[in-house]
Amino acid sequence: MTTLCDLANKQCKPCEGGVQPLSQDEINVLIKQLDGWVQRDHTIGKIFEFKNYYQTMAFVNAVAWLSHREDHHPDLSVSYNKCHVEYSTHAIKGLSENDFICAAKVDALLKV
Repeated sequence: MTTLCDLANKQCKPCEGGVQPLSQDEINVLIKQLDGWVQRDHTIGKIFEFKNYYQTMAFVNAVAWLSHREDHHPDLSVSYNKCHVEYSTHAIKGLSENDFICAAKVDALLKV
């Protein structure tokens, strides 16, 4: 049985700036809770692969619904059978816990 990481059970908190981005030590702890996500500068990202365009677009729509619900939106790059999802908290020009919460929730979309 697959279980969700604790991050997937949290809710994003509004972030309008005025708070510090996560430190590298905090990022290192949180990214270990995610499956296959990679940090690049002030972002975390992952490439998801699918059998066909229909499955890719179904995933993109599920991510859009999730992002709307959490009010935290990733950058998406979409091709025929791949989707690159990348999170960063633009208001603080770095990473926040919201980025890791949403990454865990995106992973959870494929674990049902």
